[in-house]
Amino acid sequence: MNLNSTKYKHIIWDWNGTLLDDAWLCVEILNDMLTRRKMKTVTLSQYQADFNFPVINYYVRLGFDFEKESFDDIAREYIAAYESQRLRCRLRTGAVDIIKLLKAKGVLQSVLSASQRASLVEALKLFGLTDFFENVAGLDDYYAHSKMDIGKNLMKNLSAGQKEVLLIGDTIHDYEVACELGADCLLAPAGHQSKERLLACGAKVCDNLDEVF
Repeated sequence: MNLNSTKYKHIIWDWNGTLLDDAWLCVEILNDMLTRRKMKTVTLSQYQADFNFPVINYYVRLGFDFEKESFDDIAREYIAAYESQRLRCRLRTGAVDIIKLLKAKGVLQSVLSASQRASLVEALKLFGLTDFFENVAGLDDYYAHSKMDIGKNLMKNLSAGQKEVLLIGDTIHDYEVACELGADCLLAPAGHQSKERLLACGAKVCDNLDEVF
């Protein structure tokens, strides 16, 4: 894809796993939770092979017993740990360069994430990226159900047609969201799902963010 001739007027970026390299931290936190419950831990590769939305279904496959403890309690435990450690994460290689290039070429950009919006705004400020994004669309709760509705609301605010919008993510769910929005999609592996799974869903896949444009 050539940046100088791109047809896209607006890029929608996923945050976790796409711009932010945080899958390793998610696995670390998950394994701490599993260990405390004397449950089998997972490797990063296993996590990328199995993780999916809605998150509750993934937790069921891991063996969490929601008759003994509620999903809400588990979600709060996970989010509390993630929020306390997320500053250990860094941006994916090449992310800042691509964002700056797009800005220089006049391509507008937004963030669409299953993370809480307040956390997204804070993270963008910490990384010095606030001025690069027209919209920051996140969930109002912690439970990561779906990005469909907030994605639809975001599209209403964009001054671009559906096929002038490219969504860049790292999961099958991002592809599903893009299809629902009528936007094109590009997936980058090494986030929260494996390359094999991304290719199997039929989406266009790039190996590194450096290859995006």
